[in-house]
Amino acid sequence: MSVKRIIPILIALLVHRVPLGAQDPAVPQLPMTIVRDAEGGATLRAVRLDLPLKVDGKLDERLYDMALPISDFIQTEPKPGEPATEKTEVWISFDHANVYVSVRAWESRPERVIANEMRRDNNTIWQNDGVGFSFDTFYDRRNDYLFNVNPVGGRTDGHVMNEGTINNNDWNPVWNFATAKFENGWTVEAAIPFKSLRYRGGSSQVWGFQMRRNNRWKNEISYLTAVSDGRSFNGVNQMSRAATLVGIEAPAGSRNIEVKPYAVGSVTSDVTAIPKINNKADGDLGLDVKYGLTQNLTADVTFNTDFAQVEADEQQINLTRFSLFFPEKREFFLENQGLFQFGATNNFASSNQVPILFYSRRIGLDNEREIPIRAGGRLTGRVGRYSIGALTIGTKNYAPASVPAANFAVMRIKRDILRKSSIGTIFTRRSALVNRPGSNEAYGVDAALAFYNNLAINSYWARANTEGLTTDNESHRLQLDYNADRYGVQAERLAVGANFSPEAGYVQRKDMRSHYAMLRFSPRPKSIRSVRKFSLQASFSNIDDGRGGLETRTSIAQFGIEFQNSDRFNINYSDNYEFLKRPFSIVSGVPIPVGGYNFGNLHTEYTLGVGRTVSGVVSLDQGGFYSGNKTSVGYRTGRVKISPKVSLEPGITLNHITLPVGTFNTNLVSSRATYTMTPFMFISALIQYNSITHAVSTNARFRWEYTAGSELFVVYNDNRDTLTSGFPDLQNRSLIVKVNRLFRF
Repeated sequence: MSVKRIIPILIALLVHRVPLGAQDPAVPQLPMTIVRDAEGGATLRAVRLDLPLKVDGKLDERLYDMALPISDFIQTEPKPGEPATEKTEVWISFDHANVYVSVRAWESRPERVIANEMRRDNNTIWQNDGVGFSFDTFYDRRNDYLFNVNPVGGRTDGHVMNEGTINNNDWNPVWNFATAKFENGWTVEAAIPFKSLRYRGGSSQVWGFQMRRNNRWKNEISYLTAVSDGRSFNGVNQMSRAATLVGIEAPAGSRNIEVKPYAVGSVTSDVTAIPKINNKADGDLGLDVKYGLTQNLTADVTFNTDFAQVEADEQQINLTRFSLFFPEKREFFLENQGLFQFGATNNFASSNQVPILFYSRRIGLDNEREIPIRAGGRLTGRVGRYSIGALTIGTKNYAPASVPAANFAVMRIKRDILRKSSIGTIFTRRSALVNRPGSNEAYGVDAALAFYNNLAINSYWARANTEGLTTDNESHRLQLDYNADRYGVQAERLAVGANFSPEAGYVQRKDMRSHYAMLRFSPRPKSIRSVRKFSLQASFSNIDDGRGGLETRTSIAQFGIEFQNSDRFNINYSDNYEFLKRPFSIVSGVPIPVGGYNFGNLHTEYTLGVGRTVSGVVSLDQGGFYSGNKTSVGYRTGRVKISPKVSLEPGITLNHITLPVGTFNTNLVSSRATYTMTPFMFISALIQYNSITHAVSTNARFRWEYTAGSELFVVYNDNRDTLTSGFPDLQNRSLIVKVNRLFRF
């Protein structure tokens, strides 16, 4: 039976609502703030405050004497189900404007706490000691707002759907917090405005709540309530296991309005332009507006959108015949990004080959060139069990690159079914194309089904319509993923037609039929104290073209070790076959001819844990490469520990390739240096050298959040040519100053 026929059957069988399960424990009565039941569930009480908390991290208000704390956390790593070895105390309170979360984190060895990052949303924060807490404000047991704080004031926040299937870690609401130290540990107070959250109507609220404590120096992870084995760091998003939070009385749903005007000025030079540009001054104004249509539906409007403050892309070296994928970094498109994701990918090796029906970098960018955006609007939110997302944006004509003016439109609807599953549909449209006349529309349906704690079945069917391309324009996928702590099984079939081309999306590989299977065994040895977990994994993938001809076949055997100190070791051997229907050039003047190629590769890597002075992943590849050989040495996600305020993040990739047509090297070297004055102010510089483009680029940024949600940016960009003798010649540079101001009504 085809995937196209399976999806309607699944939808018909699963649209009926089922009960959520067992009853929650009894409601705690003050001074108690938690009641646990025999099945591991918990009910928490939020404490009403007459006066707002002073958010200074000191925990010296009356609240902490009148209400007993929430405590008794439970390990998930390294000893699932056992009590946490360090005490954590939590209070949840509220007033007319904010929800407060206060934490006292006790430490037996405070001097060993690892906390070396203060920048908001930096990935290193996840590797620090810290706490993370999540609110399931609709009490649907599947979606949450996530907040993380480390002991020195680094923070992240995110919006998570379907218990971690979809994560939008770039959601940046307005909220306040402060941390402090005491003799036996550290504390945090956080204030989250009701205006920054979406929740059900009515004053009396019932939410889900979970908290994670990360003791990085012990490599121990614990939770307020027990989560499933293997969830590790992501258990904070397993809302079906979260505690029930009662007692919150939310303000009446008002139609919140946020207005954020900006002003930007720049000076630009470009010696490659015709005619040359020398210190050209420019300036502009723009406006973003956010309006709460209802408590659960929000409209966003942007006028004369500008993204000058966005950090430059981290460069990549491409040794394949397929295009590279770069992540979105622009704030307007990052907010609620997860809602527009289609056809859940999970952690599959083939995920980079799965088409993306809406890829926001198609808007306002063309081959790294910025295309001016006129205006746009977006509607996002929930109506009952439905999640809704709609977006429309218009771009201007850009004559230098022959990019016509266009309108982009996206409509996404998802319905929650069962306890953790969903079905949905999507429609995208691009009114004008770059390389051909006419417009393009794409549409599809998908299902993300989750059963028990570790089993997921995901599927989609989609079609893309382009003028003149009316056949072989569909794509479908069916995948199974069983991802438990000790065992793992994955299976997948993916098909992409030769004419499947969603012009508002991204397709890496067309005209393909892919089959993938993986088996994993991950035992936890009790007799080796230094080892937390072994991992043995075998996978096989086979890709044919639409006529059944073999194009790619890969078999991989992998062995890994996770050490108790957070170091990791991995080694795998891959046996590869590639058939090229047409030649392609790896670099200029080095072609790979038509034909079939068998080659193997041995990949070894060691991860130095974040507790070390120098951390990161060191890797070595040695083996065949089409008709020749390749040796690669790399160091990625590197970090040199200097202080919580100063960080250095080096990276390097060196490739030595020998082919019958010649020998060549490719080198990519980068380093990011950051000085963080406070959690709200930093200056950073990203310097990159790419031997293929013979270029050195610099992107230096100063960011200051001078009041909540309002920022000042100063950005310097510089690109230079390394082929010249002596100091690299300037190609282009710019200095940009941008300021915005948030007004909330």
